Amino acid sequence: MKSPFITYITVICFLTIFSLSAQTSSLVQTTEASGKHSMLIAAVKATDIDAILEHSGPFTVFAPSDAAFKRFSPAKLERLMNSNDKSKLKSLLSYHIVAGTLTASRILKAMCRGNGKASFTTIQGKKLEAHMDGYDIVLTDPLGNTARITHADLNRSNGAGIVHEIDSVIVPSQM
Repeated sequence: MKSPFITYITVICFLTIFSLSAQTSSLVQTTEASGKHSMLIAAVKATDIDAILEHSGPFTVFAPSDAAFKRFSPAKLERLMNSNDKSKLKSLLSYHIVAGTLTASRILKAMCRGNGKASFTTIQGKKLEAHMDGYDIVLTDPLGNTARITHADLNRSNGAGIVHEIDSVIVPSQM
């Protein structure tokens, strides 16, 4: 006969394992579930970056919304998506990804330490600079392209990284 304490510990362990497994969906899965990033998800899957996001990391993804992609040149996006050579599309996407988990509070702390500015290196190797404009965190690339974080800390609890929705597609210099 088991003691009530052993039974209690067994139940707690089981519930903890179950809740952790329920939370460990990938960045791609949780971003896809939002319903606001279908163009980004299609591009991520077309370039196989989804495999990197699922098996490496954690990563911070500055995710352009579908509305942001609609403001991006539709003809250019179609050429990138339908090209046999996905290197330019992969370059575009990797310009939106930073290694590590950068929550909004970590970005703000970095800006406080940097006199109002913070710099982060994308997995493409280019720098994005963050600064405040009113209440918004704004990202600026070396060419002066900007994007505002419109929704921060999406899918924060999954451990695979974090997603911040942005209002513009940031374009690397090669495009």
